[in-house]
Amino acid sequence: MSCRLLAGGLLLVMLAGCAATSPVPPSEMTLSAPAETTLRQAVELLVEQGYVIRHADLALGRAEASLARWPEYRVTLQVIEQGENASLIRVMAQRGGKPLPAYLLDPWLASLQAKMGLAH
Repeated sequence: MSCRLLAGGLLLVMLAGCAATSPVPPSEMTLSAPAETTLRQAVELLVEQGYVIRHADLALGRAEASLARWPEYRVTLQVIEQGENASLIRVMAQRGGKPLPAYLLDPWLASLQAKMGLAH
């Protein structure tokens, strides 16, 4: 009986290690520019920083890029129209396959804001 209980407890501990972690929320910023302009400038900034654009779609407002150095960095951008002259940009990134916390992406958003001439 105790062997069965021990085996059951061990199985539960092993399965708990497989539990999915909650997703990391993206870093976000609203900019006073149309979504298309925001996405184009964001992609340009990534290229300037050495990222390779793997996918970019203006119609969907999405782009994906990677930085080919160890550990690999991947960035996903989503831009959403917020009226005629405003857009919301969401940035998510991974380092070595693990999500980066949103606060680490805030400096990148500040660089984008400065590049677009929108820094306060």
